[in-house]
Amino acid sequence: MSGPLHLGWIEGQDDRLRRPVVTPVATGVAAFGFFYGCALVAQKIPLLDRAISRVLVFAEEGDEPLVLLTTLANGLGEEVFFRGALYAALGDDHPVVKSTAVYALATSTTRNPALVLAAGVMGSLFGLQRRASQGLQAPVLTHLTWSALMVRYLPPLFRRAHDEEPR
Repeated sequence: MSGPLHLGWIEGQDDRLRRPVVTPVATGVAAFGFFYGCALVAQKIPLLDRAISRVLVFAEEGDEPLVLLTTLANGLGEEVFFRGALYAALGDDHPVVKSTAVYALATSTTRNPALVLAAGVMGSLFGLQRRASQGLQAPVLTHLTWSALMVRYLPPLFRRAHDEEPR
């Protein structure tokens, strides 16, 4: 139901074989770099600073391997549902836009504007990867790479910023 999961080489429209591993991982790293830059700006916007700090406190308080495992399991589950089953169920009727909208709507239940913004941006990226690759491997690899880097490097950034604030 989730569409093809390419595990090796895929044939592109130009009849060339490509391995959908390096590009999705590099895309995840680039997306993290973009979000890290956004985080530096968000620290100066009180609403976003509070929203991001509220999310990251869970990563700071938890056991690091367990937090990472939970993050990766959640990312995989999100891709199997939103870019897998839901995307396939939407058929050819704008599945990228619609699956991203449902993803952002589901995230809005957190009432955290930073998470909703991230869901909109990354949901669009993951949806475009799903459309381009016709499978789940690219969005899964990008999501897992991005998530692992976010949960590892954002909490210390926000902790340091708040530790330096006068009390």
